[in-house]
Amino acid sequence: MIPLDKAVVARLESFGERFEILVDPNQAALVRQGQKVDIEDVVAALNVFGNASRGTRASDESLEKVFHTTVFDTVARRIIEKGEIHLTSEQRKQMIEDKRRQVITFIARNAINPQTGHPHPPHRIEMAMEEARVNIDPFKHLDEQVKETVKALRPLLPIRFEELRLAIRIPADFAAKAYGDIAAGSTMEKDEWQKDGSWVCVVRIPAGIQGEFYDLVNKLSKGEGQVKILNQVY
Repeated sequence: MIPLDKAVVARLESFGERFEILVDPNQAALVRQGQKVDIEDVVAALNVFGNASRGTRASDESLEKVFHTTVFDTVARRIIEKGEIHLTSEQRKQMIEDKRRQVITFIARNAINPQTGHPHPPHRIEMAMEEARVNIDPFKHLDEQVKETVKALRPLLPIRFEELRLAIRIPADFAAKAYGDIAAGSTMEKDEWQKDGSWVCVVRIPAGIQGEFYDLVNKLSKGEGQVKILNQVY
């Protein structure tokens, strides 16, 4: 469980009843986004309150009435998923800024300007988000927030999500060490070890990191690796 001084109130009101639990806002956000999180890592106490500030617990009758159960895990998840998370202004500001940076980074790495074939710089994306007055919800899943952001940006920026399929060959002297980094930086479709000890593979990468990925291959193979674009994936 989390320390009490780091907890905020999650509240759900239903059928004339009020239910409150004490949660870590960042962990609660993960629960809302559908991630598997142990509820004991989210809460500061294994109690459902009618009024947390007074320490008044919700009755079993009210829990049965609204949730049809008194099992804490089930009730707590429902409160987090459907209720309100009461953040301090500083907590909300920080969570919004963190999510904004995640959105900008994701778009910069995974999308390109179809007019030039190059990614948009993060600063350009950020400026367009400000101009479009994109609203960032700290509790929304990143994928959902990116979709909404891209929809708002399209009238201002030509933007397209694109992947590249690449064929890579790493000479035997560097293959074993290169394998892990290349696998971690891409989506591996297939790979094969050759009789001469070299390693070949076909991978997919976001088009926005093409230059960065080429630099990685060159670094891992000391300039002796070979990379060939097979096709673009939209």
